[in-house]
Amino acid sequence: MKFQAEIDIMPLKALLDPQGKAVSGSMKNLGLPEITNVRIGKHISLEIEADTKELATAKVDEACKKLLANQIMESYKFELVVLG
Repeated sequence: MKFQAEIDIMPLKALLDPQGKAVSGSMKNLGLPEITNVRIGKHISLEIEADTKELATAKVDEACKKLLANQIMESYKFELVVLG
């Protein structure tokens, strides 16, 4: 079976997010002071072949831990959907 994974990776809440902080500051300059505490991460979409959803979940989790997310500085979550 083929699955699609949608992965969201975000900086840990305890860590400073300089890019998010800069965007938060810019919101005031754009006349949008009600928007605060911006956090900027990344979104990854990938396809995976696996016999079961459980196996696909395990493989995507392994990819996140080993390559896609820096677990010292980032957290991740993902959703899997069956393709066709």
